Parts: sequence; C-alpha cells; structure tokens
Amino acid sequence: MIKLMADSTCDLSQEIVEKYNIGIAPLRIFIEGKTYRDKIDITADEFFKLLPNLQELPTTSMPNPEDYLTIIYQAMEEGYTEFLCICMSSGTSGSYQSAVLARDYFYEHNPDTEIKIYVLDSLSMSHGSGWLLLKSAKLIEQGYSFEELIAFNEQHKTRVKHFLCVDDLNNLIKSGRLTNAGAFLGKLLKIKPIMSMKKGKGAIVAKERGTNKALKFYVEEFKRRNQEDLTDFIIIGYSSDLSLAETLKMKILAETDFSGDIYIMQMGTAVGTHVGLGGVSMFFMEKEKT
Repeated sequence: MIKLMADSTCDLSQEIVEKYNIGIAPLRIFIEGKTYRDKIDITADEFFKLLPNLQELPTTSMPNPEDYLTIIYQAMEEGYTEFLCICMSSGTSGSYQSAVLARDYFYEHNPDTEIKIYVLDSLSMSHGSGWLLLKSAKLIEQGYSFEELIAFNEQHKTRVKHFLCVDDLNNLIKSGRLTNAGAFLGKLLKIKPIMSMKKGKGAIVAKERGTNKALKFYVEEFKRRNQEDLTDFIIIGYSSDLSLAETLKMKILAETDFSGDIYIMQMGTAVGTHVGLGGVSMFFMEKEKT
C-alpha cells in the first residue's frame, strides 16, 4: 500500500487529509515566546485573529526528522510499504531536507528493509504541494503504482500554477518581499501584487488595482493557461476572508467552461505567517511551455 506524506504547509483540509489518510508533519510557529505546532496547537482562525495585534511577526521552523519517522513507523504497523513524501519547495524551507534526513536515517537503521521511501521536492508552496498530494491520492484510486506516481509528480510538478495576492502588504514588507517605498505606493493606490512560483521561489508576476481586477486576472490567466486533461480540480486558498475565495469560485463557474471540482481550503498558520490577512490563491495544472 502507498502512504502519502507531507509537511503541514500543504494546507489540505482536514476532511481531505482524513479521507486519504495523509500523514502530516507539522511546522512549528513561534508567537511571542510560545511554540505551536501548525494545525495541532493552534487553528488558522485562532491565528488570524491574533495576527493584527502582534508586536512582532511570528516565525516558523521546519518539521523535525522525527516527525516524519513517526508517520512512517505508525503507517508500517497499518500495512503500508511504500511512502511518497511531497514537501514544500526546498527553495523556501528546510522541510524537504528534514524529510531526506528521516529517509536516510530509516535506511541506515533498517538496511535489509523492503520499505520504499521517496521524498519529492514539489517546488511549490501551500496548496501547490497540496494540489500534487490530492492529485496523487486520486491517481492511487485509479490504480497507479508507486513508480508511476513518482514519475507523474516529477514530470508535472513544475506545471502546478500558483497565483497569490494579499490584502495587507505588511507581512510581505517584513519578510523582504517588497520595499517599504513600493509597499507605500501599493497601499496608496490599492495595488495588489500577484505572486507565483519561479524556480522554486516566490516572485511577483503582476500588479492589479483592487481585488476585483486581481480576481479577474486569475480567471483570465486560468482560461489561457489551463491544461484541461490534467486539471480535474482547482484549489482556491484563503487566509482570513472566506468570501474572497467564494467570489473567485463563482467567477470561475460563471466565466469559464470548467466542470471539475473546485475546493476551497484555508491556509494554515505557517503559510499565513508570511501571507498575512486577506490572502487569496488559486492552483491548477498549466499547459507545458513550448
């Protein structure tokens, strides 16, 4: 049996995690001297209520190798023999390296094992790695073998399209994503920077004035870029404002011919630390660049 694993930045809903029995290694969040495990010790809603009143921006740390090993050993007792761990981009976190250390430790201490462990650098953030996980779960249901699953993810991982815009630029300023001058101009003109992933790291790819134009950009880019035979579902993410995600979903249904599933899922505390309030994102499989 194939066991899917990930770090908590995949931000899949608890319903999906439980349905497909996905093992999640939590990141740690440090908030004013206290340590929390992402999605275990603090919920996203609790976090976003705290965020506006914090004096300092929270910080995060990667899962420990022991977190991954615990998942592996517990799953082995349930009969799992093959493990695919899909981690957030190695360009933005040490979660991938931590999972590799766990894999290497396991093989070092179990030299004769027949257990298979593959750690994938998704080159994605948040629901980008979540998209690959959910797609993998659906492919397992279709009968994909472990080797076929790995091949699919390695072949297509760079084509998971990310779009993210935020309402409040403060967290992006503090994390060095924008200059103070650029952020002031953005606030003054209500300009929303739209980010995507380039070579495993976040990058600003467009700027739109106001939320409506930002969401329109999402929809138009989806119509232009979507790989129809691979995008059987879309994930829309949000940080603190569910209505933004619901509005985007309605626009997709009204303005495109997409007929697959559209999942709305909240970003967790680890991702929310950097995104801040008012974030809304969209993930799908884009056409191969020619």
